[in-house]
Amino acid sequence: MTYASPTYVEETRIGFRFLATRTWQHHVLRVAINDLKRLLGEPLPRGGVLLDAGCGQGKSFRLLQAAFAPDRMIGLDADPHSLALSRTEAQREGIAAELIAADCAHIDLPDASVDVLFCHQTFHHLVEQERALAEFWRVLKPGGRLLFAESTKAYIDSWVIRWFFRHPMHVQKSADGYLAMLRTQGFEFTDANVSLPYLWWSRAKDFGLLERWGLRAPPPPGQREETLVNVVARKPPPA
Repeated sequence: MTYASPTYVEETRIGFRFLATRTWQHHVLRVAINDLKRLLGEPLPRGGVLLDAGCGQGKSFRLLQAAFAPDRMIGLDADPHSLALSRTEAQREGIAAELIAADCAHIDLPDASVDVLFCHQTFHHLVEQERALAEFWRVLKPGGRLLFAESTKAYIDSWVIRWFFRHPMHVQKSADGYLAMLRTQGFEFTDANVSLPYLWWSRAKDFGLLERWGLRAPPPPGQREETLVNVVARKPPPA
């Protein structure tokens, strides 16, 4: 069961269970974090404050801790059940994560208090996307990094996702739409900081089976509907 709040649409029960699976952790979350690390380049930012906006069940904590070794890790989610599972996950991994019950459009943190903000597969649940992005901008320090990984409308609007999951369809965006939104807010990035993964699981029409079986070559960029967009964006320091 799911319902629409003023600011986001909750996961369905099947979606909630899927987020606890190894498939999610290994083929989705781990792959996205590795790609974002590649887009960041070396050396990775270490220490400071890391905010996981839309942390869900906390499955990202171990991977983020290993990659960035933050001095302070904060997980934010609007769902109390998810936060309870995040707390258990953090204790299991021995990570001192602070947890905040809030949605991304209303973040209870001071201005310019976060060094790295990780947002993975969260925006397609949000109704107030621009307001959430403005909050990300507010809490990030000048020079801070936004690690943004999202599914596009082409994927969210596919039959299998509509069948099993629920999302606010009127706010879904293309890859170009998300990039434009980031730039409009003021975030800076180049083509070297953007990735458009074309992973088998993100193509819900056939899950890329024909390509995996060697019966068809995947269409090149520019000749396909992108299903994923990963971006490392920077909040520039004041001039």
